[in-house]
Order: sequence, then structure tokens, then C-alpha cells
Amino acid sequence: MIKKTDKNQERVVRHKRVRRKVVGTESKPRLSVYRSLSQIYAQIIDDSKGVTIASASTIDPEVKGLIAGKSKSEQANIVGQTVAKRAIEKGVSEVVFDRGGYIYIGRVQALADGARESGLKF
Repeated sequence: MIKKTDKNQERVVRHKRVRRKVVGTESKPRLSVYRSLSQIYAQIIDDSKGVTIASASTIDPEVKGLIAGKSKSEQANIVGQTVAKRAIEKGVSEVVFDRGGYIYIGRVQALADGARESGLKF
């Protein structure tokens, strides 16, 4: 009998493997991405303190008005720009990118490009 693979479980395994090496520090926090079927979330996290410095998602009231009528990739780009602006306001200009086990294509890449456009370096 052939068993169907659970793609989310495979993603979690990839994420754990990446997280062994990708750690956010105070000087260079981690930009973490979570992607669901309809939404995308981004957080900038200082793992040494266990604190979220900045966050943005497609369900934020501020972002919701900007993403109306746009494709999912365009929405992800706007979320990336928003999280980058919020991080720069808090004094963070350089991060390490944690793609969350997702393949670096589509919405994940659009979020990263939006963050780079707004001044984050990684």
C-alpha cells in the first residue's frame, strides 16, 4: 500500500534542519516566514531574548487596505515592505532570512524581495 506523504510534515522537518544553523541574535535578528493557503505572516525575532521585534501579515488592519484586489505574490511583497519598515523604525537594518522550510519561490521570494526593497539587508 502506498502512503500519501504529508507535505506540511516534510516542511516542518526541513524547517527544523534549517533552524539548527539559522539563529537570530540581537545584532542580526531572524526574519521568519509562515505561509498558509490564503495568508502570509512575517516576524523579526531576537532568539537570544525570545522577543519579536516587528511583525506584519496580510491580516493586519494597516496592510489590509493596501492589498485589496492584488495577487498573493503582490500581497507578500507588501507584507515584506511593511515588516522591513517596522524593523527599521526599531533600529534593525540587517537580518538572517528563515524561509520556514518553504521553497524560495513565489510568495516567499516576493516577501524577501519586498523586505530588501525597503532597506533590510540579508
